[in-house]
Amino acid sequence: MGQENGRDEERPVHRAVVAPFRLCRYQVTNADWAEFRPLAFDDPRKPVTSVNWFDAVEYCEWLSHRWGAPARLPTEAEWEFAARGGMEQRLYPWGDEPVTSRANYSARWHEGPEKVGESEPNGYGLYDMCENVHEWCSDWYDPRYYDYSPVDNPPGPESGTRRASRGGAWRHHIKIARCAARSSIPPEFRYADYGFRVAVGS
Repeated sequence: MGQENGRDEERPVHRAVVAPFRLCRYQVTNADWAEFRPLAFDDPRKPVTSVNWFDAVEYCEWLSHRWGAPARLPTEAEWEFAARGGMEQRLYPWGDEPVTSRANYSARWHEGPEKVGESEPNGYGLYDMCENVHEWCSDWYDPRYYDYSPVDNPPGPESGTRRASRGGAWRHHIKIARCAARSSIPPEFRYADYGFRVAVGS
């Protein structure tokens, strides 16, 4: 995890071990969300946005009952493992080529998020990792967490005032984030570039 030449909160680079888990191929869409809670939206295939951390957790709890499996938000460690798609210490899910090499990069994300699955998937078959919308993680956020995080299944700090999120978003000048990039906001906030995807596993 992390990037040695990245931001302060991405250091030190360290090894983390995560137990087997599954992560949804796509970000939760407007259509997915509408089954849980009525929503006015412009396109069912776009990721649901303006959901806060509590909304996302509530959706996962609802989905757990539907699936008969423990649906939840991924931890930061799980998210970064999944985003890398099997390529350790590469900048992006596809490798080290710049974001401008992404197909039609300059023509995308001018007015909002795009339909999920518009880009090529990473090595694990996951779409839109590091792009489209920020994704909530389960962890509390601490910029110095890597100084003391455990090796096995790091769960994040025990408490905090902000929840961790990962990935890039359409509202940023640079639309695609590095795999190691970390971000956070208070869990009650709702932003038009915040969504999530669901993990399953103990």
